[in-house]
Amino acid sequence: MHTSSEIKELVGTQAAELVQSGMTIGIGTGSTVEWLIKALGKKVSSGLEIRAVSTSRATSALAAAHNIPLIDLNDAAKIQLTIDGADEIDPQLNLIKGGGGALLQEKIVAIAADELVIIADNSKLVKQLGAFPLPVEVMIYNWKQVEKIMMRHFETPVELRMKKDGTPFITDHGNYIIDIPFQEIINPQQVHQELKNITGVAETGLFLGMAHRALIGYPDGQTEWLRRD
Repeated sequence: MHTSSEIKELVGTQAAELVQSGMTIGIGTGSTVEWLIKALGKKVSSGLEIRAVSTSRATSALAAAHNIPLIDLNDAAKIQLTIDGADEIDPQLNLIKGGGGALLQEKIVAIAADELVIIADNSKLVKQLGAFPLPVEVMIYNWKQVEKIMMRHFETPVELRMKKDGTPFITDHGNYIIDIPFQEIINPQQVHQELKNITGVAETGLFLGMAHRALIGYPDGQTEWLRRD
């Protein structure tokens, strides 16, 4: 049986085969994407010619370390493909993302791409979104007011994401993240819109109707492509 790390390496390496010379791609953030970056680095050293748009400082640093050429999103005329991970994937390929704290930039790059491909291990597959606390990126300026509105509206406690040193986690865009433990989200589109209606919310970790397909790895070493209906 394969370990979680081995499964991530498997799907990350396999997903790298989707990338062809001449492409401009979006590269997501997270532990599974790290294996994608390493695989792409090997292909670049063997002659693959690509340009990449990063979704976080961490991804930019790792991509640069593997000699993957990076460009700014504003300089990308077209992004053919974005490859990213996910925290939860439902049967319609709706996602919860943001566990790594890069949800705003991940969503921006995903929307800009012709195709969004998700790579993950089978533990991320769920029948219904919500067991993973929903990350919501919020402005620091009024985060306490946003927190109060969330708790009152959804009738659930919420948590400001903290770092190990006890200070608030700050995103690459200078915002906080509030995690909402819904347990289950019956109507993801409604929840997304209600959150977006709160002044001070930058973006939610609900990626709805965005992923075109997902490459899933299993402990027995098999992989499976899932496609949106």
